[in-house]
Amino acid sequence: MTLLVTTEWLSGQLDAQDLVILDASSHLPMAGRDASAEYAEAHIPGARYLDLKNLIDPDGDVMAALPTRAQFDAHMGRLGLRDTDDVVLYDNSVMRTSARAWFIFRLYGVSNISILDGGMQKWLAEDRPVESGRRQFTPSTFVSTGGMGDLRDKRDVLSNLETHAEQVIDARDNPRFTGKEPDFRPEVASGHIPGSYNVPFDSMLNPDGTFKDAAGLRAAFIEAGVDLDRPLTASCGSGVTASVLLLALEMIGKNDTALYDGSWSDWGTDPDTPKETGHGANGANGANGGAGA
Repeated sequence: MTLLVTTEWLSGQLDAQDLVILDASSHLPMAGRDASAEYAEAHIPGARYLDLKNLIDPDGDVMAALPTRAQFDAHMGRLGLRDTDDVVLYDNSVMRTSARAWFIFRLYGVSNISILDGGMQKWLAEDRPVESGRRQFTPSTFVSTGGMGDLRDKRDVLSNLETHAEQVIDARDNPRFTGKEPDFRPEVASGHIPGSYNVPFDSMLNPDGTFKDAAGLRAAFIEAGVDLDRPLTASCGSGVTASVLLLALEMIGKNDTALYDGSWSDWGTDPDTPKETGHGANGANGANGGAGA
């Protein structure tokens, strides 16, 4: 399967055997939206609700930590997923949360996976069919193997401040990155990791919510001052929109990348971590962009 699939392609595959469509929507608390209720009201025919918000390790060291392999397998089993299934992820979120789901699936070795380019927003804009209610399916025994994707924790990022081995790219909007606006979580400090680059996640997208082509993606990173020949660690508010940047980097064939899963919610709540305000490594022409978790 290709990394991205179009609405036209998916529309012609709704009855395909061994194809599982998963609604990976999730929203920031300030959005005032209920992803589960929205799924029940209208979803792509045949889609199952991934419940991305709860695909986490509740005992992890950071907020909404990535699930363990055992937790991932159990969650997939409850969804009735089989390791032979082809999976298409989509979302109806401004944060393009299907990218977070993609990162998790790839981390645990699910390779037959694609993302619906443009998501539910594009599907609805094209007046394609939807159904309501909740799908019934038979639970399975799911056992994942292998996987791809590197992770960084706070200790790694602190060490990187000394070694500068990796560039840190931050997917949040520019006002929060620079400290012009406070974080929406009152316990989280303003600003960013010293020396990081601001690359708002929505700079990867076209106006209709689809991803830019390879040339457009490369240009967005380069315009933000990022050196695509050097390793990158992606951060954001809590590891969600950083995954959009990692997906875009995967699309242009760059894989010396990592996710700081704790991201700013981890860094910004620690009084001992150094923090920086202003435009950071971008310089005076810092990027703009939408909010990112």
